Amino acid sequence: MAAAERGASRVQATPRPKAAPAKRSGGQASPKRAPAKAGGGASPKLILLTAAGVLLAAVTATLATGGRGEALATGVTAAIDGQFGQAGFRLQTVHVQGASKMATPDIVRAAAVHKDQPLLGMDLNALRGRVEQVGWVKEAKVVRLLPDTLVIAVEERRQLAVWQHGGRTVVIDEKGRVIPEADPARFPTLPLVVGAGGAQHAGEILPVIAQRPKLMQRMEALVRVDDRRWDLRLKDGSLIQLPAAGEEDALAQLEQLDLRSRILELGFERIDLRNPDVVAVRPRAPIDPTAPGGLAAAGV
Repeated sequence: MAAAERGASRVQATPRPKAAPAKRSGGQASPKRAPAKAGGGASPKLILLTAAGVLLAAVTATLATGGRGEALATGVTAAIDGQFGQAGFRLQTVHVQGASKMATPDIVRAAAVHKDQPLLGMDLNALRGRVEQVGWVKEAKVVRLLPDTLVIAVEERRQLAVWQHGGRTVVIDEKGRVIPEADPARFPTLPLVVGAGGAQHAGEILPVIAQRPKLMQRMEALVRVDDRRWDLRLKDGSLIQLPAAGEEDALAQLEQLDLRSRILELGFERIDLRNPDVVAVRPRAPIDPTAPGGLAAAGV
């Protein structure tokens, strides 16, 4: 049940869409001005000192204005952010850690940041909240790295299985939650779970089956029956019926039977493990359709 490869991705921040240039009367566009230097030619040191002065003045004014302090603080924050932006603290790179290649674009899109956005004015809590709304993401942390980098570190949900029910096929995590952005076609190695209630209970049974690689590699689908118990459908068409409780003990019985008779290799039509005292095996139908057949009970 391999999950997608995880690592770190560095992407360039998306540029903010440019506004159309204003036109003069007569239909001619205004001539472009030469780009101004940061801070109107002022040095970054002078800009930082100016920002510090604005901050000190803001604290003094906030203490003196009572109820108007919140509105004043908002305006001052924007002014300070502009000062630091002129000093070069603007977003150039978004660094995503802990996400798979498939999840990274969705995470960057949800972050909703753009190139040259003032870095110090970002609401990191709001940004983290947007990232955690992405189905891939279990938890996220967001950090500024001055002067121009944003780090988004995530813990990605582990893709457990592909769930099929009601004509819909989706990828689920180990808690049975759907990962909406995940395309099931891109996870051919994940086990297939079928039926109502399958998503909620797959996390309980799949680890038990995964401990038995011989059985796991033969399994085609795990079918939830009446939201009570499981049937294992194998790739050769065989069926293994598990009880509503004590699935691990039932699979241990199957292992013992396989050790004695190599039944998984030889094949069968059905093995009924619902009775803990008796393992009932229906052999494959013989080539001659007139030949007798039936269940063979093996005491355990």
